[in-house]
Amino acid sequence: MRTLGYLFIGIIFGIVMYKSEAASWFRIYEMFQFQSFHMYGIIGSALVLGVLGVQLINKNNINSFFGEPIKFVPKEKGFTRYIAGGTIFGLGWALAGSCPGPIYTLIGAGYISIIVVLIGAILGTFLYGLLQKKLPH
Repeated sequence: MRTLGYLFIGIIFGIVMYKSEAASWFRIYEMFQFQSFHMYGIIGSALVLGVLGVQLINKNNINSFFGEPIKFVPKEKGFTRYIAGGTIFGLGWALAGSCPGPIYTLIGAGYISIIVVLIGAILGTFLYGLLQKKLPH
């Protein structure tokens, strides 16, 4: 039953990504060229909603839909891992024209060439799993 819930949320997420043009390569290109506020507005809105949601969950001890407590584990402070990871993520995003979120949305919309990006994301995740113990965390 949980899987169906996740599938439903994923489908809704994909529809919102497509309709808001957040999955559009042209919108992403405009963002990296600083020509449009559209994507910054979407990302900023998500950031504000995420912060408010976390604060609400922490303040009211809200449980998950399945009744499990939601716990946020603080990360260790660090500089190198965030700079290295952010740079790799940003370069991949700029080269592919897509961050991981809309990959499935773009495939569903008929952009078959994005399968190359999906394969790259899967290989990158696999490579991270192999090198995880050697990377700065």
